[in-house]
Amino acid sequence: MAVVGLGAIGSSALWQLAARGVDVVGVEQHEPGHDQGGSTGRTRLFRVACLEHPGLAPIARRSRELFRELEASSGEELLLESGGIMIGQPGSRIIEGTLATAREHGLPVERLDDAEVARRLPAHAVLDEGDVGLWDPEAGVARPEATIVAAVEAARAAGARVRTGERVLAIEPDDEGVTVRLASGDLRVARVVVAAGPWIAQLVPSAPVVPHRVVQTWFRPKEGRDAGIERLPVFIRSVPGLAGEPRWIWGHGALPGDLVKVGGEFDGPFDPDDPDAIDRGLHVGETDDIRDQVAATFPDLEPEPAAWTTCIMAHTPDGQFLVGRADAAGRVVVAGGCSGHSFKHAPALGELAAQAAVGESPATDVAFLDPRRFEHLVPSTAG
Repeated sequence: MAVVGLGAIGSSALWQLAARGVDVVGVEQHEPGHDQGGSTGRTRLFRVACLEHPGLAPIARRSRELFRELEASSGEELLLESGGIMIGQPGSRIIEGTLATAREHGLPVERLDDAEVARRLPAHAVLDEGDVGLWDPEAGVARPEATIVAAVEAARAAGARVRTGERVLAIEPDDEGVTVRLASGDLRVARVVVAAGPWIAQLVPSAPVVPHRVVQTWFRPKEGRDAGIERLPVFIRSVPGLAGEPRWIWGHGALPGDLVKVGGEFDGPFDPDDPDAIDRGLHVGETDDIRDQVAATFPDLEPEPAAWTTCIMAHTPDGQFLVGRADAAGRVVVAGGCSGHSFKHAPALGELAAQAAVGESPATDVAFLDPRRFEHLVPSTAG
């Protein structure tokens, strides 16, 4: 068996397949933990009360267990549970989506009115009238690059072979198996997991994945102000003063030796970007929106970004991931479509991809992630 792409999901799929005793090879065009795809930027948010879909909560909890396994094998902290706050108007997507997930799974989410938010979390004291907060004690921060490296090393320790610096040119399934075409020669396998992030649509044309360049930004606290993660834990919240046209931002306070990370919403639609020709520069005016949003929300922060980097996300039409068999024969398993919120789930998504590849039943309902839900779409929508 082969796994193509050893990023967020592919690294864990390789680990889980090897742990099951499968003879598996992982192929990566760069090196594990690279900065050319969607899993770069030092941190990613972790949440259990996921506003995007109630079905994600058990996947997040399974991911937490797998993060802890990788911490034990690597000796590194990969997931810091700080708790997190979701802030918005009643009826907003942030609030109603989080509440729907909490209700369905009996999660320990606590509802706070605006006064209580300001008292308990003074860094979030600038609010719109009527805002409410939802405290998720299971939220936190994951470290993407270190997690990927740890998963690849765990896969190697379990017997997986790893080939880096090799670009996959094509995936060609047939009645007997799959040919994975490489510049250095072909691999012939029974099944393949394609976890190539923003490159998925190049290899599996039926996967409606749109690659999209994203700029990530970090901010310094003002002189004498505390903006550490204890004071400013994980958050997703509306921007004050924009109640008529709600916008939301996400982020977390500074980890030791680092800056405060704040980003904007990922809602599309998006024009596709070429993942092989991403502009890695920053253009004049490109961070104006996030600067203005930080200035309106956080008086303790300098509003001008102190650092930035680029990454490339892979969006699906409905904002949910693709995990499962892409063809009726089950020879090609797709695992990706991060849509800007996958890394918290990545270890468990890798496990789900491995289960799909070997015919195991998942422990939770993942029909909403089935890649074939988009069969009615024209392949050209992938860009």
